[in-house]
Amino acid sequence: MNRDTQSEVRISTARRGDAVRIAELSGQLGYPTTKRQMAKRLSLVLGDKRGACFVARKRLGGELVGWVHVSTIALLEVERRAEINGLVVDETIRSRGAGRLLLKTAEKWAKRLGCKGMSVRSNVIRERAHAFYLKNGYEHYKTQKAFRKKL
Repeated sequence: MNRDTQSEVRISTARRGDAVRIAELSGQLGYPTTKRQMAKRLSLVLGDKRGACFVARKRLGGELVGWVHVSTIALLEVERRAEINGLVVDETIRSRGAGRLLLKTAEKWAKRLGCKGMSVRSNVIRERAHAFYLKNGYEHYKTQKAFRKKL
């Protein structure tokens, strides 16, 4: 990442008023949602000390162009770690450094909470995302199936 890229965006903590743009970017990630649903979700995330949401904004104009949601939980099977729950950068400016800045911010947050590692799950079809994480020091260590159940 060059100095120009670093100067294009700034990273900050998400605010409740960011919900509309975060919802739009979630749609780009493949998780469409309404503005109302995202406002409710974001409010819960912002109130949870075990998680954080950071956003990337263009320095010129302040447009929100990306976000990362990270959380942590104490685990029995491994040392405390954090997980990237979602990370997206607007498709019009991908591969210009905003994602890397968001990722590094999430990692610093996790270290401050005493986490010894980071993990991320990525759909098998997201080859570009896989390359991004590998480039940023992550290793592919497991292939698994994911299950869910509505409650």
